[in-house]
Amino acid sequence: MSQCGALEQLPVSTWAVSQHLEIRNQSQECPYKVAKFPENRNRNRYRDVSPYDHSRVRLENSENDYINASLITIEEAQRRYILTQGPLRNTCGHFWQMIWEQRCKAVIMLNRVIEKGSEKCAQYWPSKEERDMDFSDTGFMVTLELEDVKPNYTIRLLELKNCKTGETRDIYHFHYTTWPDFGVPESPETFLNFLFKVRESDSLGPENGPAVVHCSAGIGRSGTFSLVDTCLVLMDKRKDPSSVDIQKVLLDMREYRMGLIQTPDQLRFSYMAVMEGAKSILGESTLQVSNMQQQQPKEWQEPEAYLVSSSPSCILNSEKLNGQSDTCTDTHDPGRERDSIHSQKEDHTELKTLSLRKRNREERIASTAQKVQQMKLKLSDSEKKKENWLFWKPILLNVGAGAAVALGLCMCWAFLSQ
Repeated sequence: MSQCGALEQLPVSTWAVSQHLEIRNQSQECPYKVAKFPENRNRNRYRDVSPYDHSRVRLENSENDYINASLITIEEAQRRYILTQGPLRNTCGHFWQMIWEQRCKAVIMLNRVIEKGSEKCAQYWPSKEERDMDFSDTGFMVTLELEDVKPNYTIRLLELKNCKTGETRDIYHFHYTTWPDFGVPESPETFLNFLFKVRESDSLGPENGPAVVHCSAGIGRSGTFSLVDTCLVLMDKRKDPSSVDIQKVLLDMREYRMGLIQTPDQLRFSYMAVMEGAKSILGESTLQVSNMQQQQPKEWQEPEAYLVSSSPSCILNSEKLNGQSDTCTDTHDPGRERDSIHSQKEDHTELKTLSLRKRNREERIASTAQKVQQMKLKLSDSEKKKENWLFWKPILLNVGAGAAVALGLCMCWAFLSQ
């Protein structure tokens, strides 16, 4: 098992939890008034995920220019992404209209249509049986031309036709099919294979319109994809992985769309994917590996990260995440045999200490999760009260106004009848 593979089997690390909380605290929230207009309520999949006013994508030639989509621009990396929610059944036409107007070459879909029994995204492209789909509300037709199914993803070539002008364009549809909601892919390698396949199409380059990236809400999995791709571009341009501050890049991206990367697990996976991707792009030289270790959280280097291994020697030989060996080796050294008994006792004591530390961390994480759940319940109660007030407010105002008018009429009648 590779060292990254061993890391993936662990619970979310304390470092990832604290780092994710720190990022949330440092993120600056911007106004999103347009998303809350009454006429736009049925265009939002989730009440708590809205595009900022300053970075939202505007539909052209429409009475209502609103779509839940945000344009993210990273100048140095020469990358532009449109992060958006999974289209609703009533917004599929708007989705294709946006792709046409923004001259996008690719759609990157990171979720399945149905997940855990719920519809996370409308089926906005035709199946092999349908061949084409007509979106008469915005005047577009989509035709399936090719479909290549792989174990973890599917690549489609779609033809997008503007029915008003007759013009057609080819659109790539890259669909990652094994990424769970609020989770992470099974390994950085499978995800990076998908990312590099997207790059091969030149869909992410500055010569094309922004790539459309979506999952269900357009912030968790979509944020992970965009962050990893951007960081790898910057590392390749600078030729120095240690110069790229992953946390700062994420904070910069969060200025364009709220809540990018929803969970500590997604954040940890992003770091892992960036490290693995950097080694693929820049090579395995000693200097580059050393630089990547500077980016690596210290907690990942602790021996407890490899308690899943089969022996103490394996634990002690796996302290560094970016080591070149994927297996545990034990070289014979006569000079160490004299201290073998003492060393084994120390190893046993160290394992006990690490086990206790791990248990304490799990208890702290569970306590934090319980507090977060309590906060969510409080927020949910306050939202329900607010909704009830919004429902009754116009009724009470009308009743009050009617009572005031009736009282005024009675007073006038009493005055005139004297």
